[in-house]
Amino acid sequence: MQTTSMDSGRLTRLATYASVSVALILILVKLFGWWVTGSVSILASLLDSTLDVVASVMILFAVRLAQVPADSEHRFGHGKAEPLAALAQSVFIAGSAFYLLVYAVGRLINPEAIQQVPLGIWIMVFSMILTSGLVLFQRYVVRQTQSTAIKSDSLHYITDIAANALVALGLIVALWSFEWVDALLAIFIALFIGWSALKLAKESANQLLDIELPGEMREQIQQIILSHRGVEGFNDLRTYRSGPNMFIQVDLELDDRMPLVKAHRIAEEVTERIQEAFPQADVLIHQEPVSLRSDPEHHQWGVS
Repeated sequence: MQTTSMDSGRLTRLATYASVSVALILILVKLFGWWVTGSVSILASLLDSTLDVVASVMILFAVRLAQVPADSEHRFGHGKAEPLAALAQSVFIAGSAFYLLVYAVGRLINPEAIQQVPLGIWIMVFSMILTSGLVLFQRYVVRQTQSTAIKSDSLHYITDIAANALVALGLIVALWSFEWVDALLAIFIALFIGWSALKLAKESANQLLDIELPGEMREQIQQIILSHRGVEGFNDLRTYRSGPNMFIQVDLELDDRMPLVKAHRIAEEVTERIQEAFPQADVLIHQEPVSLRSDPEHHQWGVS
């Protein structure tokens, strides 16, 4: 069952509210854990959760802006607010990773004993359970809405689960007085967070630069176009995503002798079929005589 624009907007907003709420709970729990144990790896996780709140609030506003309908000054809508916020989020994540790396190296050089280790372990287990629930909900929302912002937020929380597991493992090892493992894991987490930030920045930048939709989606669009009996072929298929919306442009090759009224009807029918498969697609179709296919100078930007 396809998700309507209204349902998509509601799900996306609900996901952002859940993200902010979970991040706030994790901050309070991990702040208590760091205060009690003095663990640098718990501090690393606390810093990451604090940035999650900043990033999630930013995503919340971006999602709301991206869902604002097109107006006279933004004819293609406000969808790029999502990848723009995701790009900003990657900068915050990278900054936190650098700070954490410096702090953890200092603790590795001058290790300190960890207090109340069992309590710290239980705090990290609770964090993993709560975060896992959020990620499952976010993945459902991404499947239904294809939201870039929620996808980026979910990817970051997935790394949080792995990071929390490492912190818990480090605390378990610390029971045998290997305090240096705590700092070493914090360094690993910092590097992992930094790598995630780079991947997120690349994906966001690609959307801002109007990269084509994935190959499997383009193949599906091509099959829909060619499945219409009145279509002789097509060329210049161009696609890109802008937040929750996608834009599809294509030239339909039709019989030279076809009446304009029939050509228009075929274009409308192809548009409807594409939008049935991609409900949030804005489709622009140009009709042209199939005889132009043999003109080598006609298609300046390549074919499908």
